[in-house]
Amino acid sequence: MVRQPLTPQQIEAGRRLGSLLRQARADRDPVEVAHAAGISPETLRKIETGRLPSPGFGTIICLGEALALPVEELAATWRGTDQPLEAAG
Repeated sequence: MVRQPLTPQQIEAGRRLGSLLRQARADRDPVEVAHAAGISPETLRKIETGRLPSPGFGTIICLGEALALPVEELAATWRGTDQPLEAAG
């Protein structure tokens, strides 16, 4: 199965998400955060810099837990809104 290329909107969503995660991590050691989330530091770096704009759902959930970010905030950032899903409709 061939994976479809990401759209420019998906790439931008990944950049927004990476930026939020980087801000939430602040000056915490990226190795510590990555291990807390069960991912490699390289994967965290790729997500934060937008080089991995479409990480797996489980990865994002684990990063949110490690950084105390509610899933609603992660989703709103990915969508490019400041509203939780139920308020966006």
